Amino acid sequence: MSEKNEMIDTGWNFDNSYALLPKPFFSILPPTPVQSPELMILNAPLAQELGLELSVLQSEDGVAMLAGNLIPEGAFPLAQAYAGHQFGHLNMLGDGRAVLLGEQITPTGERFDIQLKGSGVTPYSRSGDGRAALGPMLREYIISEAMYALGIPTTRSLAVVSTGEAVIRETRQMGGILTRVAASHLRVGTFQYASKLGTGENLQVLADYTLQRHFPEVALDENRYLSLLKEVVHRQAELIAEWQLVGFIHGVMNTDNMAISGETIDYGPCAFMDVFDPATVFSSIDTSGRYAYGNQPQIGAWNLSRFAEALLPLLHDDEAEAIKLAEDAIRGFAEQYYSHWLGGMREKLGIFGEHAEDESLIKNLLSIMQKYRADYTNTFCSLTMGTMEDSVLQGTPEYAQWYEQWQARLEKQEETKDASHQLMRRRNPAIIPRNHRVEEALKAAVQQGDYSVMERLLSVLANPYAYSPEQADYSTLPVPSSQPYQTFCGT
Repeated sequence: MSEKNEMIDTGWNFDNSYALLPKPFFSILPPTPVQSPELMILNAPLAQELGLELSVLQSEDGVAMLAGNLIPEGAFPLAQAYAGHQFGHLNMLGDGRAVLLGEQITPTGERFDIQLKGSGVTPYSRSGDGRAALGPMLREYIISEAMYALGIPTTRSLAVVSTGEAVIRETRQMGGILTRVAASHLRVGTFQYASKLGTGENLQVLADYTLQRHFPEVALDENRYLSLLKEVVHRQAELIAEWQLVGFIHGVMNTDNMAISGETIDYGPCAFMDVFDPATVFSSIDTSGRYAYGNQPQIGAWNLSRFAEALLPLLHDDEAEAIKLAEDAIRGFAEQYYSHWLGGMREKLGIFGEHAEDESLIKNLLSIMQKYRADYTNTFCSLTMGTMEDSVLQGTPEYAQWYEQWQARLEKQEETKDASHQLMRRRNPAIIPRNHRVEEALKAAVQQGDYSVMERLLSVLANPYAYSPEQADYSTLPVPSSQPYQTFCGT
């Protein structure tokens, strides 16, 4: 680090607790410097929350830090090791193109991982080049910030820089580095890795570290590792329910992409559903539909079962009893998920309280939407604003009957119609990052160097429940195409 850099008050306030774990969990190494980094986009509100100086981040030295060319004072760069079931097959993995700089302690005392994604080769890169293309890094920036605005737990994006170097994928593309901010990068796959190491001591150290970092309220429980499992189950149940409620499709729900913290992590081939169809798949590599929209809850439970398997040695000395405890905890996922999803769907329809007919009312609407290929987000927006005359459902006998049943249900509650309307507005976003709008923004930025399209998109996505006039253009559907929309991992 240069003498000039040491004199700059950047606001970085690093701690490095992960580096205190046993050595098998990481490899110490710096990011690989890049040729000519240039700041493409900076998240000013997030920078301020982290306690960072905007002017410094925008300076030559600040951009060099975001590119990995300069190491901020107090950082301790390392790449994390983990395993993961990828489409059902277990592999030993790790940060193949990312380096954790350290943990930023904010002015309010919160702790966040600061990771550079696309920062070069690590011991876990296998045959990869350790780099990332600019487009996918910008895509993660857009989607993760949209998820944050929707109120869904997520990693966030501080900045994207271009590297001045090309990466070769299907074509030659400009390289990019994303600065990702996360509660942590502890994954289900981290525990699978610890389990595969074959030493109970390392597994216990990791579990205790996780408890102290994310679940201190249960760290002193009699069976704290069972409490850890239950807490992770609970957070994932709520997270995946929130995905379903907004039509979000992660696309690659491998166990290494499930964060212990309960945040959405690793935005690769993700997208939002337009027409409601549980079988919707966008990822080009998910040819079997394993991670389709309708399968996400079941895959969440499957991933958590792998987490429970890794924890078995800590749950009880008797293996049979440990398995029973794990199975009981995992069974709780389905109930917790469904309860949260059902509660959210009631809110999307302005329903207060619980009546026996609510489930059938909700499922009937979804069935009608699927039959007539209605847009998921816009249908609920139209119900909220009373503008169903523009919907493909209007005029169908099924919808007419359903509407009468819905109105009859609303009449049974004490709350006013206005209260129901306000509840629906709080639950139904007027705008999501429509796939064609995201592609439009990325094309303008990457191919033309025009970031104004992306900036306007981010502006309207920042307040998805505003129902503002400028959001109307961003709620329109794409022009019909014979080619289905596909997303890619971006590696």
